[in-house]
Amino acid sequence: MSDWTLLALVVALCLLLIGVAVALVLMGPGVRRRRGAPARPERSTFRRKEEKREPRRAGIIINPTKFDDLAAVRQELTAASRDLGWMEPLFIETTIDDPGTGQARQAIEEGVDVVCPLGGDGTIRAVAVALAGTRTPMGLLPRGTGNLLARNLDIPFGTDVTEALKVAYGGRNKPIDVGWLELDPVEEPSTSDKGQAQDPVEGPPVVRHPFLVMAGMGLDAEIMGGTSEELKSRVGWSAYFVTGGRKLFVKRFRVRWSIEGRKQPEVHARTILFGNCGTLQGGLQLLPDAVYDDGRLDAVVVAPKTIIGWGSVAVRVIGRSRRDAAELIRTSGTTYTVDVDEPRSVQVDGDVIGGASRMRLTVDRQAVIVRVAGTG
Repeated sequence: MSDWTLLALVVALCLLLIGVAVALVLMGPGVRRRRGAPARPERSTFRRKEEKREPRRAGIIINPTKFDDLAAVRQELTAASRDLGWMEPLFIETTIDDPGTGQARQAIEEGVDVVCPLGGDGTIRAVAVALAGTRTPMGLLPRGTGNLLARNLDIPFGTDVTEALKVAYGGRNKPIDVGWLELDPVEEPSTSDKGQAQDPVEGPPVVRHPFLVMAGMGLDAEIMGGTSEELKSRVGWSAYFVTGGRKLFVKRFRVRWSIEGRKQPEVHARTILFGNCGTLQGGLQLLPDAVYDDGRLDAVVVAPKTIIGWGSVAVRVIGRSRRDAAELIRTSGTTYTVDVDEPRSVQVDGDVIGGASRMRLTVDRQAVIVRVAGTG
């Protein structure tokens, strides 16, 4: 076979292959496939099929003592949930024996998408115990006197609970820290016992208590414990100022304390406070540098001797000054110990939990997820 003959065959073969390819392209999907050959998958089979999402559901943990007409509240929240495209909520009421921790765990077991405490800071604190360390978010429906966590997170509060519900359902997830306060601790603290939000009715007393806003010893606990529910229902959070005026000169007490194991100068205080958040009612910033997700607790020692000293404290707090003085000492840390000569009243997030002569405070960074305003 000559070179010209071989070249002609190669050219003919190339033309044949090109012709077949063009024919297949022109015939497109109408090409008859060979009998018995597997069918080519449709293009749509390569796309991820969107699963039909079931309507979401919230677990609402209600403190029944906060409402005169509980049935009306349920109807309002059910109607609002349906308007927002959610199922009727799972409603569970708190009890004297369990202020919300067990109810929140039950809601998680039933597979809710968000757990919403409907009550004051104490109910929120109890629910947070169950949610700590989980991926289930907490949606705040604040209906207490102080509503301090809601104030610090800019969550709507007041008589219209629907606005807070919109944030709980459609807001963005924000991890925040959880502080732990241990009363009269042993030298080696337990790392497995996470405590609960309130002493049980039966069994040994709980010594470790969580808090999301503030915990303290002294005047603040005296004010919380001395303010009646009747007065709070009549005048709201300003009731604390009424009680505070009567207890302004509660006797100072000697405080020996440490930060990260380092001893601090001994002080004679009216109160010593530890905050995960720093804003109080009326927008007062007692701890202006406190950040709720930085893994630290800010502390303040309030120690005025006279009415002039109280005036100095007031000027610094109202003026949002970061400059300290002998009457107002502020610092930050992750672990604190406090020793006093005699047992003093102690409060966490506004609930007086008893008295103690020694405290240890620690923090779990970003342990609870809270829904806040915004999307993302």
